[in-house]
Amino acid sequence: MNGAVVGLGETAKGSGGGGGGGEVTLETLRRKMSEFARERDWEQFHSPRNLLLALVGEVGELSEVFQWKGEVPGEREVEHLGEELADVLLYLIRLSDMCDVDLGKAALRKMELNARKYPIGQCRGSSKKHTHYSTTTTTTTDNGASGDDNNRNAGAGAGADADAGKEQC
Repeated sequence: MNGAVVGLGETAKGSGGGGGGGEVTLETLRRKMSEFARERDWEQFHSPRNLLLALVGEVGELSEVFQWKGEVPGEREVEHLGEELADVLLYLIRLSDMCDVDLGKAALRKMELNARKYPIGQCRGSSKKHTHYSTTTTTTTDNGASGDDNNRNAGAGAGADADAGKEQC
C-alpha cells in the first residue's frame, strides 16, 4: 500500500490505538481510515474506482505470500501475511465507507443468505455450488426477478437505500 496502512497499524497497536489489547471493530477502523485520509488530504484520491483498484493490487500482494508454496505460510511469513491481510481489510473498509455500505451489516446479511443457500443437512462436507442442491433458493416472483436478485436488493432500509449506495459506486 502507499504507507497509509503501516501508519494506521502502528497507531492501532500502540498506546493510541484504543486501549491496547481491546477489541477492534470495523467502525473503529472505518473512523481511523477516514481520519488518516483526511489528515493527509487524500480523500480527493479515494474514489470508489481508485480504492477498488488499490484493493485488487493488495489482493495480488496477498496472493504472492502463498504463490509457489504450501497451503499455509511458514512461521517466518506470518507477520508478512498479517500485513497483507490488513492492507486488504483496510482498503475494503475504506471502499465500503466511500460507498456508504455498512460492511458489518452487509457481511452478516450475506452469511444469512449463504446459510439458506447451503443448508447444513444437504451440504455438510461438500464443496458443490448451491445450484447443485435441491433447495428452492431461486424462485421467480411476480416481477420476473429471481429470489436471489430480490435478496441482493432488499436491504436495511428497503430498495431505495440499497440502490443509493450503488449509484455512488
